Amino acid sequence: MRRALVPLVALLVACQDRAPESPTAEPPPFVAPPSTGAPGAPALPTATAVASAPAPFVPEKVWAEGKAMGTHLAFAAYTSPTVDAAKARAAWADAIAEIQRIEALMTTWREDSEISKINAAAGKEPVVVGAETLQVIQESIHTSEISEGTFDITFETLHGLWKFDQDLDPHPPKDADLKAKVKLLGYKHIKVDPAKSTVFLDKAGVKISLGGIAKGYGVDKAVAVLEKAGLTSFFVQAGGDLFARGKKPDGSEWSAGIRDPRGTSEKYFALIPLTDHSFSTAGDYERSYMVGTKRYHHIIDPRTGYPAAASRSVTVWAPTALLADAIDDAVFILGPEKGLKLVESLEGVGAVIVDAKNKVWVSKRLEGKVKITGVPTDAP
Repeated sequence: MRRALVPLVALLVACQDRAPESPTAEPPPFVAPPSTGAPGAPALPTATAVASAPAPFVPEKVWAEGKAMGTHLAFAAYTSPTVDAAKARAAWADAIAEIQRIEALMTTWREDSEISKINAAAGKEPVVVGAETLQVIQESIHTSEISEGTFDITFETLHGLWKFDQDLDPHPPKDADLKAKVKLLGYKHIKVDPAKSTVFLDKAGVKISLGGIAKGYGVDKAVAVLEKAGLTSFFVQAGGDLFARGKKPDGSEWSAGIRDPRGTSEKYFALIPLTDHSFSTAGDYERSYMVGTKRYHHIIDPRTGYPAAASRSVTVWAPTALLADAIDDAVFILGPEKGLKLVESLEGVGAVIVDAKNKVWVSKRLEGKVKITGVPTDAP
């Protein structure tokens, strides 16, 4: 499973021709109607006042960046007659603030977050949480139920055994230590009381993390902020999760590249068009290390406690970033056959999978949409 920090894994094709940011061009000056004569002079009966026609509106592409949830944020939008570049950048600042607000509620890196309070009270008592935290936990449980438990936010119980983050330690944990912790894994340890808005972990030692779903929720909330500001053509990206709204002014779709899981960070093997859809990638190439020819990575199968081995990368195309963020890990762990069965059962969802043998699988909804531009590199 992933936690909140996921390095940048998706690159919008729109970004490939990006030029260095330059100051916003000044709007054309207002042109007053021509004078009908000198001040105080009588108007000539044959003179006609002709106003200059306003210049046609030309959309401007606005770029901006940021950081939250331990990952890189990116934003691009086209201006409109009602939303200029300054308003677009102000809206992006508000969107970043919204993502940071979600982070403060749902991170495990702060002792005062709602998730940390739930973990501290495991086996003791229920904890009252806000409506948003409750909603995301309920969505997490639902995803566990439909994915044979492969998406499971109690993966946090293994925290400290596998070290793929700032504490990177290229040594797998001892099997005995893993077996002791795996006994505590399981989404059924999470007891939710919607009427009281409480969450209770029914056994001491059980911990949860929303690292595999909260970033998607944050992207969806950022999208809502940008829409409220009047933007209609834009994308928001947080690490490997992004959402694109509307089409570009020329009518073309936004497009995202799927990274080659064994290639360089700039190499992509496929393109997916995006309009009012999200895109999320789970891959074994980030936050990983090699021991000999064996790869260990951060997407843990909660059924075994070890890194999942059925896939190299999974990219999910979905109506919301929250759904894409949750489902990509589950599909990665299930593997292509069961994973695609799950994908096809969800309305508006598609996937591209590179399996453990480097075979590319494309779901039915993406057939004819995805453009395969090359063969993924084959390596351990």
